[in-house]
Amino acid sequence: MEFIAAAAGQVVFTPKDTTSYFYESFECQPAVTNGYGGLQFTVEGPLGASFALELQTTSSCSTSDGTYKSHYTVIENLTGSRQTVNVPLIGFDNEPNYDAVVGWVWAVFSKPNVQWSIGNITWICGNVAQPTSPGVTSVPTRSTIGPTATRSTISLPVTTSQPATCSNLLIDDWASQSRLTFLGYNAMGQATSDDGTMSNVVVSNNRVLLYPKDSNSYFYSQFGCLNANNRYGGISFRVRAARGTTFSVALGWSDTCGSNNVKTASLTTAQLKWSFDGTEKLYSFPFSAFSGVDTTKLDMIYFSGLNAGIILGPMSFYCGSTATEYAVPAASPAPSAITRTTTQVAVPSAKGYVIDTFTNENTNSLGEWHGPDEDMAVTFGNNAMTIRTNDSDQSWNTQLANKCADLRNLAGGYLHIAYSGSNKFSIALQQHNSKCNETMAPYPETWDSVEASRYATATDIYVPINHFNVNLGRVIGVNLRGFYTSEPTTITKIEITTSLPSNFKTPPKLASGRLVFACTRPNSFAFAIDDGNPEFIPQVMKILKEANIPLTFFTVGLPLLDQNNGLAAAYKDMASRGHQIALHSYTHPKMEGLATEQAIDWEIQNDIGAVRQVFPSLRSSYFRPPFGTEGARMRQRLAANLNDPEPYIVGWSIDVEDWLWADSPTPNKQLDAFRRDLAKGGNLMVMHYLHQSTVDLLPEFIRLAKASGKRLMRVDQCLEDPKAPALT
Repeated sequence: MEFIAAAAGQVVFTPKDTTSYFYESFECQPAVTNGYGGLQFTVEGPLGASFALELQTTSSCSTSDGTYKSHYTVIENLTGSRQTVNVPLIGFDNEPNYDAVVGWVWAVFSKPNVQWSIGNITWICGNVAQPTSPGVTSVPTRSTIGPTATRSTISLPVTTSQPATCSNLLIDDWASQSRLTFLGYNAMGQATSDDGTMSNVVVSNNRVLLYPKDSNSYFYSQFGCLNANNRYGGISFRVRAARGTTFSVALGWSDTCGSNNVKTASLTTAQLKWSFDGTEKLYSFPFSAFSGVDTTKLDMIYFSGLNAGIILGPMSFYCGSTATEYAVPAASPAPSAITRTTTQVAVPSAKGYVIDTFTNENTNSLGEWHGPDEDMAVTFGNNAMTIRTNDSDQSWNTQLANKCADLRNLAGGYLHIAYSGSNKFSIALQQHNSKCNETMAPYPETWDSVEASRYATATDIYVPINHFNVNLGRVIGVNLRGFYTSEPTTITKIEITTSLPSNFKTPPKLASGRLVFACTRPNSFAFAIDDGNPEFIPQVMKILKEANIPLTFFTVGLPLLDQNNGLAAAYKDMASRGHQIALHSYTHPKMEGLATEQAIDWEIQNDIGAVRQVFPSLRSSYFRPPFGTEGARMRQRLAANLNDPEPYIVGWSIDVEDWLWADSPTPNKQLDAFRRDLAKGGNLMVMHYLHQSTVDLLPEFIRLAKASGKRLMRVDQCLEDPKAPALT
């Protein structure tokens, strides 16, 4: 700071520049357990100014070692006078441990060299409510995603042909968070990344937020050695940035396509005569603004030297000498959901009963176990349970019986959940395995999910029991999953009732496919391999040829279209040898966690399109959700987009845990995991060819599977699909 002092309950300071900060550290605070829902403080800064608020968390209050992770949100549009700000605890980026908070930091002040003040910093008990007093502002925290590991750039083919008429050539429309930060592709199918140098890279609504970590942060997008000569005159994109924001823009080109020797020319926003006022505007530059650029071999655009966060809109090459912008096409009409006819069920012959009233953190009203997944934030109090998570992979369970519960006499009844808050989650009824044995794989055997919001009023959810397409003779429990908002959900009762309130109208059941974790064909075993690193493809193919076994590959659509990674050619060869090719999304996100059905549709439709581009006659109804994350919305949209009421959503009962052990000092633990699940009766596998250690162990996995006496086959064959190739 240039100046800092305490006065009248406030700390008054003058930031020297955007690297100035003020922090509060304290003994590790289990905030959620202690009932805190947010932070309140007063702030006074220049009119329209903004700053970043950093939440610092550690792994556990009981084992804190002094290290911490940082999580951010941005607070904007200050009033110019002292105001009270309420910030919800839930919703920060980078998956905070809200039960191990060690500090808060105020930083990246958009207007340095003027006086600011902060005071009255206080934890807020319970949820952060909307303000009722003048001068109080509730700031929604932004669910943002931090940078991923560095992705090596790829070499894609030279663009040589041009359309007869010119229109803006899209570089990136920021259509997918995972396409950008997980796979590292732009809309041209070229490499794009920040290489982990940014504090945040967030895609939303065809915009990308770039928030710098420091002066070394950068972001690039490649073009694939594009020949723009005599067609494109420059690049245009929308920018939203605070007043005083500056950065540099560089163009890169090569003397020879395919060469790693990229030349660059750079200009600052001042040299480009760009200035910002906090509103979104179209900005552009002609190639002629950069000295010496060879427009016949354009390689990339490169942003660096950001002194504040910026938001970019769709970026494209514009035609001729007049700058125009790329207009994102309107989404094509989504296919209608497929309804599933449910049979008329008689009035229940058994009485309903209460499952849970949340008086005990460990057991429900039946005396059976209930509880969350390991990382889910759950709090109890006043006969209620509150779930706070924005991770769609997390779930909460309450069991109906120690072994199997028989609900057949209640098939005409309803699952009732009394709740408040968000209803943006899925409700699943879980089916136990045939032995009602939790030590046998899979456990549970399967479940069917419905979308809570479709069956909800503001206070109650009623789901007909027969809307769950499971074996009601062996139910194990109710599972709440697929949460896709950070807004909390509070539940006070779960029960089975035999009648509906008079004002409640039941919606139709939507088709949600068949969720499978195990083969049904007796004595069968299926290797089901997800995508990996293309450099290991030759070794994988060699192993499979020598083993002479058929299996199933679940392929991510976008890398399949990369013409230089060899995936398309390799998978064509595999298909010709009898292997099954199936769907695995377009860019590999947690699909149930996507904010809208339109975003889920985009993933499914593009994945289908990519596979059909490589395999024109293939019509697959087999889909493996990325990370295994599924829920009612994803399942319903898969059925709708495939026009199939019963597509297969394929999980696994054998996990070699390559994600955990492959790159560790003990990679052979993958073999231990395989043996463990095989011994439990698992027969449907998941693995990736991402690491050398996993690929090296593949022959041993195959040997052990054969030694178990099981016959190795494709997933569709092991599930006795009548459309599958006959066993030979």
